[in-house]
Formats: sequence, structure tokens, C-alpha cells
Amino acid sequence: VQLQASGGGLVQAGESLRLSCATSGIIFSVSTLGWYRQAPGKQRELVAQISSVGSTIYGDSVKGRFAISRDNAKKTVYLQMNSLKPEDTAVYYCRYSGLWGKGTQVTSPA
Repeated sequence: VQLQASGGGLVQAGESLRLSCATSGIIFSVSTLGWYRQAPGKQRELVAQISSVGSTIYGDSVKGRFAISRDNAKKTVYLQMNSLKPEDTAVYYCRYSGLWGKGTQVTSPA
């Protein structure tokens, strides 16, 4: 199983980024996948999750700003992040069935 996250970067507050998590080795179409993040000195937290049928769950701090989506043909899950805030600065991880991919850094300076 491979979970390859990409798309992180340095953006100004208020701007947008889209993260991608390309997967391999899983039956993507029936899988629930999630995005988590971990800021320095804080615990890893759920950002968003999407089920095989497209049901979504969001962390309270990102509701209305972030959107998770999936492309079953590309076996990829996305996280569209809008109106970024300094408190969104963290390493973002893709998760599948207890497995973690390498993270991608998102930085939005104050």
C-alpha cells in the first residue's frame, strides 16, 4: 500500500491550496480515506474523511472552508483548502485503514 500526498506549500492567509493523495495497492473504490494534520506541539487531528459512497466528515475548524473529494478512476483523494489561516499551518497526512502516508507541509504565515 502506498499513499503519496502532494500539493503542500507556502501560501498567504486567505489563499487556497489543493492537496492530492495518490494511492496504490488498495481497492480504492470501496475505501474510506481521510486527511489529518499535525501542527508543531499538537496532536494529529482529523481534517476530513470521505467514504466509498462520498459521505464526508469534517473537523470543526475547517467546516465551510475545506472540501474533500475523490476520483476513483485516478485512485486519488483531494483536499481543497480555501481561505487558509495561520492556524492551518501543519503537516497534512493521508490515511487509509490505519496506514499513514508521508505528510506534506502547508504553511500560511501570520
